[in-house]
Amino acid sequence: MPRLYPEDPQFRDDVGAERTVWEALRDQLPDDVALVAGVGLQDGSTEREIDLLVAWPGVGLAVIEVKGGHVTREGGTWWQGSGERRHRIDPVHQVQDARHVLHELLSRHGLDAARARSVHVVALPHVYVPQDWSATDLPRTMLMDRNDVGSAAGLVKHAIDGHGAGHVPLGEAALEDLVDYLAGSFPSQVEVLAHAAQFEDHLDHLTRDQARMLEHFTSFNRLQVVGGAGTGKTWLALEQARRRAAGGERVALLCYSRGLGRYLQRITQTWKPKERPAFVGLFHDLPIAWGAQQGADDDVDFFERILPVRLGELADSRPRSELFDTVVVDEAQDFGEQWWPSLVRCLRDPDNGGLFVFLDEAQRVFGRDGVAPIATPPVRLDENLRSTKQIAQLCGSLRDDVTRPRGMDGAPVRILDVPYDRAIDVADDTVDALLEEGWLPGQVALLATGSRHPLQVELVSGAGHAGYWDGFFAGEEVFYGHVLGFKGLERTVVILAVNGFREAQRARTLLYTGLSRARVLLVVVGPRAEIERIGGEGVRRRLERADVRQPD
Repeated sequence: MPRLYPEDPQFRDDVGAERTVWEALRDQLPDDVALVAGVGLQDGSTEREIDLLVAWPGVGLAVIEVKGGHVTREGGTWWQGSGERRHRIDPVHQVQDARHVLHELLSRHGLDAARARSVHVVALPHVYVPQDWSATDLPRTMLMDRNDVGSAAGLVKHAIDGHGAGHVPLGEAALEDLVDYLAGSFPSQVEVLAHAAQFEDHLDHLTRDQARMLEHFTSFNRLQVVGGAGTGKTWLALEQARRRAAGGERVALLCYSRGLGRYLQRITQTWKPKERPAFVGLFHDLPIAWGAQQGADDDVDFFERILPVRLGELADSRPRSELFDTVVVDEAQDFGEQWWPSLVRCLRDPDNGGLFVFLDEAQRVFGRDGVAPIATPPVRLDENLRSTKQIAQLCGSLRDDVTRPRGMDGAPVRILDVPYDRAIDVADDTVDALLEEGWLPGQVALLATGSRHPLQVELVSGAGHAGYWDGFFAGEEVFYGHVLGFKGLERTVVILAVNGFREAQRARTLLYTGLSRARVLLVVVGPRAEIERIGGEGVRRRLERADVRQPD
């Protein structure tokens, strides 16, 4: 069944013609097609309505005008009804005009669907029209009569292919933008709060659906899984590690950032003992656990060169029983080039041992260019399961690859346009405003892109890194963090304080990473013009639909 907007439309025609055609298309169109009923168009003082719109990815658009009852065409004039109730109509001009208005609106809003092939179709589901009938303004292949209703979807596709005006087929991303523009809704804050728990359940269900993908992993011993933020990579990494350990293998589950490492540890501690990996944590904690000396946190050479070399040396000297059958790496784009050879030496079988890596190239925020030694073509995840549609589409505009939103509809992204140097202060005020709206403190995270929030510095200084991250996972208070340390993590509400960037070349990846941490509500605080410049045209278009608010 296609995607229906709305799911159960209320048609106004009293003869049931529109419902007849709608039901035929509903029953015949493929699942990835969008079928929109009753599309109202307002272009200045011009009002038009499209009875039915078919948006078919890989094909194009069909604007359909439906006329029920007895319809004839005599001497170039269209008539509807009979006897005294007979009156002139002009379905061809109507549908042509509606298609042109739609194209103008899509072009004006910068939507790619404006470039897609489009055609108009007249549907007369209550009359028979000879197959050899034709008119200069309406070829028979653009007309659907009673006989054609049984093959309505095929007629629509044939009409687009044969008569569609436009440059390209309709792309998947263009389809999502079109549906959002035509059928998108903007729920009130009360609705967002009421549906937040429902969304969390929906998210959990979607993510667990991915367990089926792991069945395909069993035929590989080395695999690279690539996907955008929110595609479920971390869940898959955890589940792959659990399954391998449950199968009797000695497994290491690794990442780079402290927050994600603590998350992985907390999750695996809840598993049955036989399912737990032998080592869970940061890459650089593994050589320390095996006896390497600890270095200073700010010693880049130690972490990028000395420690990786030391890990390889330690691996070579360890008993085989302490090495691993499988290594699973999450957020693998953070790993440097010199880390991979040493990591492979930690396998009992360096040539054929299990190596499963999960990464998002768009989140290479540390500037490392390490590549996992895996020759198999990567598995690509292309569905955002974690965030609402509005958040997923904004984040997707920052990636080269298409990521389809699977989340529920949500509130529009909020933006407060302030200079870099005011972003933290205004973000603090936004925290208070959100709590007044009814959000719980544990649902909210404030993340900075430039210098760290003073409260983050204070919390780390007082509780240490372990205590700081345990506070986040307790989920009782507002979390204050930095985009760099929050990779792989998420919260229901994220306030992204865009307070500058330490390195201009990393601004885009930091922006993408920060925006993609929110599940239900995203609030962006910072200079809108700079954010749009960094993000590009896609971000600019998305922010045109944002809920723009003025700071106090």
